[in-house]
Amino acid sequence: MKLVVSLLVAQWLNYPSAGIPRTADGKPDLTAPAPKQSLSGIWHRVPPPGTPSGANFGNTVTYYMPAGATVPLQPWAAELLQQRRFGMLGAGRPSERCLPHGVLGSMLPNIPFKIVETLGLTLILTEQLAQFRQVFTDGRGLPPDMQPAWYGYSIGRWEGDVFVIDSAGFNDQTWLDDSGHPNTERMRTQERFRRVDFGHMVLEVTVDDPGAYTKPWSVTIPLELMADTELIEDVCDNEKDAPHNGLK
Repeated sequence: MKLVVSLLVAQWLNYPSAGIPRTADGKPDLTAPAPKQSLSGIWHRVPPPGTPSGANFGNTVTYYMPAGATVPLQPWAAELLQQRRFGMLGAGRPSERCLPHGVLGSMLPNIPFKIVETLGLTLILTEQLAQFRQVFTDGRGLPPDMQPAWYGYSIGRWEGDVFVIDSAGFNDQTWLDDSGHPNTERMRTQERFRRVDFGHMVLEVTVDDPGAYTKPWSVTIPLELMADTELIEDVCDNEKDAPHNGLK
């Protein structure tokens, strides 16, 4: 028991966060007004009602789409999805080999991620597998020649109270969710982060991949701030993030 307590203290899992509005009893006030044009903090996805877990592949894009909406798959992509989801039962996901989830797939599991804002650059640090994304906000455009990458290349800007990230230059190795929705190197994504109040945010992700889908499609992911905690190290041979605040 002493070892566990020592680990938690060393990892700052229960340390008061600076700059957090608080109620009279000292608890974080997540319903306080949102700061202007700032997303800084540790966030996690809020499961939508009715989301299954475990082997039912609850981390699938359809749970974040309007009722009755479907993903407009090309025939080959529909066949591959069917094989991955029902033939392979989700086996073979890149994360099984310690490879990244990718832009959309990294937001669907209930895994903490941290947004860090600096001058000209916003960083998104994902606790699982200790991964990171760079979002350049210094006015540059996407590079003309992009070597395909797991997270692609990202540029960001503010549109009023919405932070917009445009990304391209992906490889075709990621799964967009645990069900196995595929993508090609032609994929582009746009992420729109809108902070509702201090502790709640809505992320809308639009996928435009004419190689795998017949038209662009979108998901809406609710996010909640994790106050008074910190990310912990997670690598494939040292997996400790599963019980982090009971998120999984």
